[in-house]
Amino acid sequence: MTGVISQLLEILLALALAPLLSGWSRQCSAWLLNRKAPSLLLPYRTLHKLFNKESIVATHASPLFRAAPYLVFGCMLLACAIIPTLSTDLPLAQAADAIALVGLFALARVFISLAAMDVGTAFGSMGARREMLIGFLAEPALLMVLFSASLICQSTSLVTIVETLAHRELAIYPGLAFAAVAFIMVSLAENARVPVDNPNTHLELTMIHEALILEYSGRHLALLEWAASLKLFAYSCIGLALFFPWGVAEAQAPLAMLLALPMLVFKLAIGGALLALFETMSAKMRIFRVPEFLASAFLLAVIGLLVHLLLAR
Repeated sequence: MTGVISQLLEILLALALAPLLSGWSRQCSAWLLNRKAPSLLLPYRTLHKLFNKESIVATHASPLFRAAPYLVFGCMLLACAIIPTLSTDLPLAQAADAIALVGLFALARVFISLAAMDVGTAFGSMGARREMLIGFLAEPALLMVLFSASLICQSTSLVTIVETLAHRELAIYPGLAFAAVAFIMVSLAENARVPVDNPNTHLELTMIHEALILEYSGRHLALLEWAASLKLFAYSCIGLALFFPWGVAEAQAPLAMLLALPMLVFKLAIGGALLALFETMSAKMRIFRVPEFLASAFLLAVIGLLVHLLLAR
């Protein structure tokens, strides 16, 4: 029973905190640029406004175009549900490991790319090609990062990784240091952040994520925007689970979730501020440089894997 309760709490927490994390990152970016910061609740207001608007669908759109927002939202919510954020007592996590988590991200990417090409617009096809290119390069790097932690814990289960790393004596793992740098690079690319993409622009020569959702409106656009916030939340929680797993409640200590919640909010607040700081200090790179950027991330992740194997001998 406690496992079901903790699982439901994790899902509700992801739904509630994901837009707040996006709003916090935007607020920090505005402060760093010496601009007037938008309200922290602006993402919630945007979602409320979009859900109350009518959805306009292209005349020749197939059922896939209408179903894609729900499928993408479901994939992102399920990904958040299998990542231990409050407790390691998660029934869904027993049926999905780190490899399945990467598969959920890939499944969502395939659906949104197909939907973008479905209506036959130039921007949608361009965004789909760019999105698939990024996914083709980012997913292997993310797998290598997860494998670096899996070698230490001898398991690909995120619950086992968190339980093992959180209760070991504090130690320095050189392999995880390389994996952390690679993970940051992959997270920036996967969440359409500077230097790979700019979520605040609609310039046709640079946009990637925005080109995928230009034809959506109303509740469909609201679901996609919410899914984007859930994806950022999921990647943030993956980083916390791999590199800062302390504070997550054990399966046998349900009351410890009361302390895990403020710890999670504190770590997410620091992560959102650091994300804004990094974006402010970086410049948008040319689209042709993105493969080199993600290839470097893959190389760093592989180096981390090899370093751990060499030191383990």
